[in-house]
Amino acid sequence: MQVTETMNSGLKREYKVVVNAAELNKDLDAKLKDIAGKAQIKGFRPGKVPVAHIKNMYGKSAMAEVIQATVDDHSRKVFTDRNLKPAYQPEVKLPEDEKEVNAVIEGKADLAFTLAAEVIPEFEVKDFSSIELEKHVVGHTDAHIDEALHRLADQYKSFTDAREGAKAIKGDKVSIDFVGTIDGVEFDGGKGEDIPLELGSNQFIPGFEDQLVNAKVGDDVLVKVSFPADYGAANLAGKAAEFKVKVKGIQAPAENKIDEDFAKRLGFEDLAKLKDMVKQGLDREFAQMTAMKLKRDVLDAMDKQYSFALPEKLVEAEFNSIWAALTNEMQKASKTFADEDTTEEKAREEYKKISERRVRLGLVLGTIGEKEGVQIADQEMQQALIARARQFPGQEKQVFDYYRQNAGALMELRGPLFEQKVVDVIVGKAKVTDKTVTREELKALVEDEETNDAA
Repeated sequence: MQVTETMNSGLKREYKVVVNAAELNKDLDAKLKDIAGKAQIKGFRPGKVPVAHIKNMYGKSAMAEVIQATVDDHSRKVFTDRNLKPAYQPEVKLPEDEKEVNAVIEGKADLAFTLAAEVIPEFEVKDFSSIELEKHVVGHTDAHIDEALHRLADQYKSFTDAREGAKAIKGDKVSIDFVGTIDGVEFDGGKGEDIPLELGSNQFIPGFEDQLVNAKVGDDVLVKVSFPADYGAANLAGKAAEFKVKVKGIQAPAENKIDEDFAKRLGFEDLAKLKDMVKQGLDREFAQMTAMKLKRDVLDAMDKQYSFALPEKLVEAEFNSIWAALTNEMQKASKTFADEDTTEEKAREEYKKISERRVRLGLVLGTIGEKEGVQIADQEMQQALIARARQFPGQEKQVFDYYRQNAGALMELRGPLFEQKVVDVIVGKAKVTDKTVTREELKALVEDEETNDAA
């Protein structure tokens, strides 16, 4: 193999690779002998088919396979021999002239191809001990537990029939029949009978429940609303509709005491066991928020510490992914850049910077992870796959099949696991001090950063 470097500019590399015909023919002969030893062809004993006969039958297709394997193997070798890591699958340009291609396939000419890619930039991994981090922590209090218990009680509250002639108020549960129309025509899914609806729960279209407040049993109410612009059914999105509603029953919420009976109704031995479950849930909630905030702070610290040239194609791919998601969401919401008080040009500049940050951090974390020997165990991948499947009740098998048959999708599951492990390594070596905050303060910090990440 002869390799000539034809470009070395920044992170861009290009090489001309020539593999002589003798090497290709040697590999072809080995492949044909292997085929001959396994082939079962009428008129020949198994394993006794002459190689020349095999060559006549399969020579061109076998040489095509040899060429593909040669290109793959030599492409890797070009970069490994130079201690370079391609940032993406190298671009290979094979001969296009028909005569040249035929000569190579017939074993009469050398194979010449070009190989181009950007390489992973080299940078020195900095000392983690110089990083100073604050770990925002929340301890659960009796007030937190009481609040969680009351939320739980709201989820399992019971209702009793309202007194005769009572008007419905927010918090009541009404039983209704309804028929919806758009421009006087009924539409699919716009009809229901004996439908329970808790007023104020926001289960129905915005404005629907409000117009049933003060209604009594037996009332006929004409509800006028408009479907949201981003409503799931495209044929209804943004449309004005009318619903003829019949109020058939009204129930008021009964007092739901948080006591031993309530705990037993939920399947717990006693109230103490229910409180233990609530405490554990709060601990998980607070720990998750703490971890999210700490991870973002680590990434911010990494972003400040490192600055180097980035592979243009990685940045472009990241930008295209973010931009496609953004424009899709804006289209669904019928929004323009003017609605967001910006212009497309400014938005592109902003998201280009976000793309560069993500690529830079990905390269930094990947390098740190490799240096620190971070590995993702099969069991961890299995747990991640199970967690993803649980997000699609009733479709678990399809989810498992999809990920097991799609290596790229599995890498998407592996990425967050690897990233978190690298973050844990950094945190373990950094200077970390605890900072006690309220639940509301930590929640606000996390929500603010989630908003920034979504940008």
